[in-house]
Amino acid sequence: MNDPAKAADKTAKYPKPSDAELRERLSPLAYRVTRCDATEPPFDNAYHDEKRDGLYVDAVSGAPLFSSRDKFDSGTGWPSFTRPLEPENLAEKTDFKLFLPRTEVRSVHGDAHLGHVFDDGPPPTGRRYCMNSAALRFVPREELAREGYAEYAGLFK
Repeated sequence: MNDPAKAADKTAKYPKPSDAELRERLSPLAYRVTRCDATEPPFDNAYHDEKRDGLYVDAVSGAPLFSSRDKFDSGTGWPSFTRPLEPENLAEKTDFKLFLPRTEVRSVHGDAHLGHVFDDGPPPTGRRYCMNSAALRFVPREELAREGYAEYAGLFK
């Protein structure tokens, strides 16, 4: 993002809550995933099978991350997306927690661990953003305006 005013506006709109607030608001699993870089079990999570239209937002800050229009069944048991909805809301960094390096995906505003991105996805990007459901909150299409995401409603017409 090149406009500092827009960047400041998004930071104000999607603030990172305190650790105490996150411990209270998030489930124990969501806290471990977002704050301690844990991974939830495959196939036993909220969104791997979600089929409705809507947005996936950062469970920590509420920043919009992915659209259901870019979601696909990767067969891995985690929600997977071909691309982010708002690339500036994500940060990628190399992770050496396993033997081979991987690319970790974190939310910019909440500094939450979301999952990893791989170069084995389908067209048009060839990327697979493999996310933890516990790091996301799904906002169905019909609730976008009420939840403060009205500007994204046009994606689902």
